[in-house]
Amino acid sequence: QVQLVESGGDLVQAGGSLRLSCAAYGFTFRVYAMSWYRQTPGKERELVAGITSGGGSTNYADSVKGRFTIARDNAKNTVYLQMDSLKPEDTAVYYCNARLVVGSLRSEYWGQGTQVTVSS
Repeated sequence: QVQLVESGGDLVQAGGSLRLSCAAYGFTFRVYAMSWYRQTPGKERELVAGITSGGGSTNYADSVKGRFTIARDNAKNTVYLQMDSLKPEDTAVYYCNARLVVGSLRSEYWGQGTQVTVSS
C-alpha cells in the first residue's frame, strides 16, 4: 500500500531550525515530483517547496526563500525539508505530497501531516 510518512515536526522558538522528513512506501518514488505544503486553521493549503523527480530543480514559496531547503534522496525514498530561521508565521501542519502526471493520467499521494509550532 502507498504511504507517505512525515516526521520531524516539533515546537521550536523563533529563529530555530527543524528538519522534516517524508519516507515513501509502495510506489516508484524516483519518478515522482515531491513537494511540501502547509496549512493553518482557516487558511487554504499552500505550496511551500517542490523538487523534480531527479532532484535537478526546486521551487519555493516567496515567504520561505532563503530559509527553507528541499532535498531528496531517491536511494532512501525520502524527501526532506530543512527549515532555518523559523518565524511564528511558519506555524502550520506540514504535508508531504507526491505527484506524477503522464499525459492524461495523474497520480498523487499525501502524507498525514506533521505539526510545526514556532513560538515567539
